Amino acid sequence: MATVRLSVRKIREILRLSWGLGLRPGEVAASCNIARSTVQDYLLKAQAAGLSWPLAPELDDAALENLLFARVGRPKTERPLPDFSEVARSLKSHKGMSLALEWQRYISSNPHGYQYSYFCELFQEWSKHVDLVMRQEHLAGDKAFSDFAGSTLRITNRHTGEVESAHLFVCCLGASSYTFARAFYSENSEAWCIGHADAFTYFRGCPAVVVPDNPKAVITKACPYEPDVHMDFQHMADHFNLAVIPARVRKPKDKAKVEAAVKMATRWIIAVLKDQTFFSLPELNLAIAELLEKLNSRPFKKMPGSRRSQYELVDRPALRPLPLTPYEYTQVGKAKVFLDYHIDLNGYRYSVPYQYVGKKIEYRLNYRTLEVFYKGQRIASHPRLIDKRKPATQREHMPANHAFLLDWTPERFTAWAQKIGPSTERLISTVLASREFPQQSFRTCLGILSLAKEFGADRLEKASSVALSVRATSFKAVRLILQNQQDRRRFVDAPIQLKIIHSHIRGAQAFSAPNEKENENAHSSHNGESSESETLRHGESHGSTNASG
Repeated sequence: MATVRLSVRKIREILRLSWGLGLRPGEVAASCNIARSTVQDYLLKAQAAGLSWPLAPELDDAALENLLFARVGRPKTERPLPDFSEVARSLKSHKGMSLALEWQRYISSNPHGYQYSYFCELFQEWSKHVDLVMRQEHLAGDKAFSDFAGSTLRITNRHTGEVESAHLFVCCLGASSYTFARAFYSENSEAWCIGHADAFTYFRGCPAVVVPDNPKAVITKACPYEPDVHMDFQHMADHFNLAVIPARVRKPKDKAKVEAAVKMATRWIIAVLKDQTFFSLPELNLAIAELLEKLNSRPFKKMPGSRRSQYELVDRPALRPLPLTPYEYTQVGKAKVFLDYHIDLNGYRYSVPYQYVGKKIEYRLNYRTLEVFYKGQRIASHPRLIDKRKPATQREHMPANHAFLLDWTPERFTAWAQKIGPSTERLISTVLASREFPQQSFRTCLGILSLAKEFGADRLEKASSVALSVRATSFKAVRLILQNQQDRRRFVDAPIQLKIIHSHIRGAQAFSAPNEKENENAHSSHNGESSESETLRHGESHGSTNASG
């Protein structure tokens, strides 16, 4: 016997070709594109039913089917039929419920009712006449299915007239088909996460499982066995404490619920709004919310109630409560700590403890804060930056030598120098003013002021005066003045003139008049000369000799 029952039309054709035209079974099989054994089986059934050709005119398709496939042992008397809509609702609402338990409840109320095998057969026949989405067995509050509609809506810029596309996110519950929809500018990870959060708020509860499609924004790597869920989407699932079981690739039956919901949303939302003009996304979502209420309240065609009534009766009592804290979209990712102990997130720089330089960390960024984790432990937290020019740097994240420099300001250096003396204060102010940015001269100021510990504050004050007189404001110049003890000379307050003493170099006196030289020598002899003057004069005489020679 054939495993698949032929249609009544094809059975009539078999009888016509065999009995009416007298064709052999093989010829009939070739004509009807079926097996020869199938032709023989149906001919035997027709003979057993007492049929002949031509068939009686009053023998319609239903009567012919009953004659050929008469059920054996079928009850001859009418018995009360079970309420199969209530049976289907019970199977969805209660975990562990089965047809056997439903039959026991039915037979306890109807002792002379149908036996279990025929009860199951009747239920299967009833299911064939119910809408396709209702034939799927989904427990109450168990699953939510989600996807984006293929068609888009339009949003017009009020000022420029530019048109942007709006994508419709759709999410529905498995047992009741209760549907949620909202428009987004894109189908990125943020839209998927916020769409689910808004759907659960609309449902006033959380399912146990969410079954999304397989876009990159949700599933980074599709796999029939171990798909990799996007970190942002997984964080959303963790917040609502639900499992993510994505539909298999190219298996639309895995999410037949949302396929039907998308079809309904396209028909009753997108088709209605496609010719209307909207100037903002909130305006569009307000119109979608109004149509969504009508969609969920539309009565079913092949079963009593609506999506809303089924939701209130089946799904609503079984949904788990929402978390106490509202969901905030969080961007989750990994980053490497640079040598300046900062991480870079789209041009914004945030500091972490310097001990983690070169390591890979995990971050969580929402609208308000950034949290940084290393091996599950939080190591840093920052308010979210709005200006890329200024990094977020915390003092406790810096090494000791870097934190030390953080305390210095121009005012602090000036106050420090003022305690040493007025010359030191003027020198430090000159150094600070010599650079475009005062921070560039902090190290120089620190070096100069630290010389007070090595040489004393009094000597540094005098050395500062000397440095100002010769316009030598670097740390090395001031230190050289102190090392050469130029601060201890009698002419410390006068401008210093460099005196170079050498036999091959002439001074200014070599070019003076002879009378001036004589008067100068006589004056020197009369008053007496110091050892330093003797040396200088000795060098000048050598210069004059060389000039005359």
